[in-house]
Order: sequence, then structure tokens, then C-alpha cells
Amino acid sequence: MEWVVGSDCDQQLLRLFLREGCQLSKRTLADIKFNGGRILLNGHEATVRATVFEGDRVTVELPPEDVSPSMQPEKLELKIVYEDSHLLVLDKPAGMATIPSREHPRHSLANAVLGYYQEKGIPATFHAVNRLDKDTSGLLVVAKHRFAHDRLSKLQQQGRLKRRYLAIVAGKLSRERGTIDLPIARQSDSIITRQVDARGQRAITHYETEAYLEGATLVKITLETGRTHQIRVHFSHLGHPLLGDDLYGGPVEQMKRQALHCCRLEVQHPFTDDRLVFEQPLPDDMTALLG
Repeated sequence: MEWVVGSDCDQQLLRLFLREGCQLSKRTLADIKFNGGRILLNGHEATVRATVFEGDRVTVELPPEDVSPSMQPEKLELKIVYEDSHLLVLDKPAGMATIPSREHPRHSLANAVLGYYQEKGIPATFHAVNRLDKDTSGLLVVAKHRFAHDRLSKLQQQGRLKRRYLAIVAGKLSRERGTIDLPIARQSDSIITRQVDARGQRAITHYETEAYLEGATLVKITLETGRTHQIRVHFSHLGHPLLGDDLYGGPVEQMKRQALHCCRLEVQHPFTDDRLVFEQPLPDDMTALLG
């Protein structure tokens, strides 16, 4: 990471510039100092007690990260939509879990990303900023180091990481657009399944009808909250489960996985503040249902 000192920071201590100008936490600076990172001032290693002047170039090299032994690098196909030194935007296929589990320790997106890092010599572990269910396809963001992950997570909490989904739900929706504002909680007898429950966390889903199909509806969806299985639970509760979503009562004759795809992702870059927008068309199995 690199910054150029502006006139407003002229003759500041490097520590102050990094903390306030670059938003590096005290913990991050300690991590850099004690775990193998470096701070360079105009190309030369410096301590945080140095003074910076307008036009100086400050470079921070973060320490290498240890990969969890539970996540093994694998050489798998990875569809990269965007990449820079801080983040990846990926198009995840249906059928691939975001992270491995005890029952399925291999072939996840995390394994694939770590394999890519290994091939490219990137000293990082896997930092998913948002996740998609195994059988949901589409766009997600992965941070390439823990500082980027921290910044992106905060931007997500502030509503600056926005996602749009396309879903195909069973039946004909009675309204062309609407908002589902119903709390969601885990079912008491399951560690996986969720349900609408007054004791749960507030969950808000906005939707617009895109097209009426034979016995189904193509719906455009944006989320105001990000509860587990939120879209699937909300539409099942309305009596319109997603096609292929047998966990929540969806018909499986036409789809073998839930018909849900993250088609658009908008995010503020964690360091440049640029607005990044990405779009990904429906995968073939959902397109085939449109006729």
C-alpha cells in the first residue's frame, strides 16, 4: 500500500499520518512492527517516529499471513471478474461452497483462492467479505489482506457494498414490487434451516417483478439486511419458494438447486474510494427457464 503525503499532513509524525491519514489502527501498526512487515519513507525503511513532508511517499508492506491448516490450496477453476492488490471480485458457480466445512473440506471457493495465491506468490489467507450459499451463484468480494478485509467489512456495515440478485420463484407474485420486512431466526430443531420468527433478527428484502414465466416469476431483489438464507426464507414464507430450493419447499422438477444468482455488485474501493460496479449475467441453468 502506498500514499503520498498531502499539504494538510506536512511535518506530521509518521505515526499520526498512518493512524489518521491512512486509517491504520494501532493494532495494525504493531502487527507490522513485530510480525514481519515494513514501513518505507521514500523507499527507505523508517520508524513511526519519523517526520513526513508534503510530497513524501509512504509505503506499507503488511506481514505475510498464515493459512489455516483447515484450508488447503487447490488448483481449481476460478472466474476472476476484477483484481487489484487489495481485493478480488469473483463469479462463484453454483455447487461450490464459499468456505470448506468439516464434512466437505475440499473444492470450496476458499481452496481455489488459496491455490491461486500459491501460484501467484501472494502471501495471504482467505478473507471473504460476503458469502453465498453453496448452490447460489454469482458475485462476491474477497479481500487479499486483513487490512483490506477490515476496511471492506466496515464499508459493508455502512451500506457501501450493495448486491442485487435475480431469483425465479414458484407461482405468480400478486404484486409487481414490494418489501418483505419479517424477522428471521434459526429453527430450534436445526442448525441449518431458518424461519420467519418474531423472536428473530429483523430482515428486510426489497423486490421487483422482472417477468412472469409459466408457473413462476423472475424477480429482482435487493437486501437491506443480510440474514442467513434471507431471500429463500422470505419468499417461502410468502408461499413462493425459489425453484429448486427443496430445503424451503421449492419445486425441483425444473431446477436441481435454488434459482438464485447475485447479478450485480457495487462497492466503494477501500483505499481509493472509487465506486466499483460489476454485473454478471444469469448462468445457463437459470437462463434455460426463461424460455
